[in-house]
Amino acid sequence: MNMKDKRFINTQKIRNKRRNVGITIFFIVAIIFLIFIGRFFYIGMFHTVGGVNLEKKVAQLYANKTQIKAKRGTIYDKDGNTIAEDTTTYSVYIVLSKKAIYYGKREYLANKDKDKAAKVLSKYLSISYADVLKILNQKDKYQVELGSAGKGISLETKKAIESKHITGIDFTASTARLYPNGAFASYFIGLTTTTNNKLHGLMGIEKVYNHLLSGVNGTHSYMEDSTGTEIPGTKTKYKKAKNGDNLYTTLDSQLQVYMETLLKSAQKTYHPKEMTAVLMDAKTGAILAASQRPTFNAQTKSSISEWQNILLDETYEPGSTMKVFTTAAAINSGIFNGNATYSSGSLTINGSKIYDWNKAGWGYISYNQAFIRSSNVGMALLEQQMGSKTWLKYIKKFGFLKSTNAHLGSEATGSISYTYPIEQANTAYGQGIDVTVFQMMQGFTAIANNGKELKPYMIKKIVSSSTGKTVYKQSKKIISNPIKATTAKQVRNLMAQVVTDENGTGSAFKSSEYTVGVKTGTAQIASSNGSGYLTGSTNYIFSVVGMAPINNPRYILYVTMKQPQTFGSGTSGEMLASVFNPLMERAIKESSSSTSQKTVKVPSVKGQNIQKAKTTLSNSGLNVSILGSGSVVSAQSTAGGKKLLSGGRIILKTSGTITMPDISGWSRSDVIKLETLLGIKVNISGSGYVTAQSVTTGTNLSGVKSISVTLK
Repeated sequence: MNMKDKRFINTQKIRNKRRNVGITIFFIVAIIFLIFIGRFFYIGMFHTVGGVNLEKKVAQLYANKTQIKAKRGTIYDKDGNTIAEDTTTYSVYIVLSKKAIYYGKREYLANKDKDKAAKVLSKYLSISYADVLKILNQKDKYQVELGSAGKGISLETKKAIESKHITGIDFTASTARLYPNGAFASYFIGLTTTTNNKLHGLMGIEKVYNHLLSGVNGTHSYMEDSTGTEIPGTKTKYKKAKNGDNLYTTLDSQLQVYMETLLKSAQKTYHPKEMTAVLMDAKTGAILAASQRPTFNAQTKSSISEWQNILLDETYEPGSTMKVFTTAAAINSGIFNGNATYSSGSLTINGSKIYDWNKAGWGYISYNQAFIRSSNVGMALLEQQMGSKTWLKYIKKFGFLKSTNAHLGSEATGSISYTYPIEQANTAYGQGIDVTVFQMMQGFTAIANNGKELKPYMIKKIVSSSTGKTVYKQSKKIISNPIKATTAKQVRNLMAQVVTDENGTGSAFKSSEYTVGVKTGTAQIASSNGSGYLTGSTNYIFSVVGMAPINNPRYILYVTMKQPQTFGSGTSGEMLASVFNPLMERAIKESSSSTSQKTVKVPSVKGQNIQKAKTTLSNSGLNVSILGSGSVVSAQSTAGGKKLLSGGRIILKTSGTITMPDISGWSRSDVIKLETLLGIKVNISGSGYVTAQSVTTGTNLSGVKSISVTLK
């Protein structure tokens, strides 16, 4: 075969080989193409890949679901004034990085503006100029915050900072709980905390009724495009939020604020380790005001030294206020003879001695005097005459040794040492038995309410936010009848004599405004190491319970002070009276005002002697305040012939030195009257009644140009 034939054969082989490769490639491509076509056909028909539904996947890609937050229920006082409600607060942050430029616009704080920013932020927030400037001058920081000082900012403060137009200062919003009254029955109302951007009750009513207050969040589901804009015509789902229910308490804001003011003042003067006060409507068992010290400001959450409501969950030996129940039990069981006498001073029981607070005694005194003078010996003898079983029966009938179930938080039940005769006798004058403040209040209702013992309560009603219907309600509830009406009246008569009798321990509580009956107490405090009781003149729990008007009580007020550091310049009774007397007087006057809305034609007293004028106006049913040290009325806040509601305030001005009056609890209209008479500018903030004044009571007002007062 020649060379030409060989080249031809090789060329043919190459051509055949190329053709076969081309055919193979063609079929491979065709098969791949068919596979792709089949795959796309399958996807188009069934919209599924690898078990994943593509329609749902795309829907998820463009779907958006936002949460619609439920509003937490508001807590109100008995008259519908807000105690706690939802609000929006803000946290400030400052952008420092020069990279923060959007659409060509600077969004960071320039170096030249840092001084101005520090001045503005330190002016409106609780942080110093130097501290702000130090934070703003940090290197290599994209943005900075101001710690606690920059959190919880109100809308008003935010607007004030924004009004300075400083670029780089910005805010984030968050839901918060607003407690506009600050320290206001704080351990009863409680606190909330934020978890997953939702408020939850942390203590007090906020915690106990969290399931009703919190509500249920809603949702909004919709389709959005790549820019986040809702796509018109797509399916939208709404699940409406269910706001929390609103809760109404029995608290009287005016009386509660005044109680807080009085306790704050007593705390500064006497420095007790603990202090409690409860004011109750004797006719219903409703708590009108209640507080303790130490306390805290619910708005700022400052000064929270403990998490215990000591009125409910702390037990203590009540001391001589327990004699109210001992005497009631003795009268009701038929063994009490008020005119019978015994030898006071000391009593020996099985080798152990009981002493009166006056260890020398008063010689032979009657059992009526035993109550009036607060004799331990007399009470121990009454317990012996009743018998330990009868006395224990009455202890339980009055509701001690079990919870009052007030539904306001954790409650203690109390305890008793009652094995031996000496222990049984001790309980008759309030030692060896542990009680709570609420147990005492519950028991006192039987004395005030003619034998009918009432359940103490603070929740008036809970109203559905969606329907407006009341879903829960509390009102007067008689839980027992431990004593007869005649017994209760006899005990109240003795309580009245504690105030009026020359030997009574309650002279400090005497009032010209109302008739009152009280029982004082001085309870020993058990040593923490179990070795008896503490010693020292102030290592006691000093207490007083009072009822007014005593013949037909409208109010029960119980005040305790534990281990004060001093009695000031007075006695333990005067210490307790500094809270008791003004608060009871305010309650009685408020009661008179609310039950009688008649108007009074104001007499003209200008030019009259100040004492005569005061008597005339008081007899007309008006509340009189006096300015100046003079003896003649030179001006009156409401002119003669005008009308005021009975119980309204009228201010009389005299000549002489004018000092700043105590205006706590005054209304806005009262303050405006004061401003007019004084001719001094009064700056008023807030609403309600006066809780703070910039000029201290008793300050000479000569030269004072302005006064600031806060109303809540």
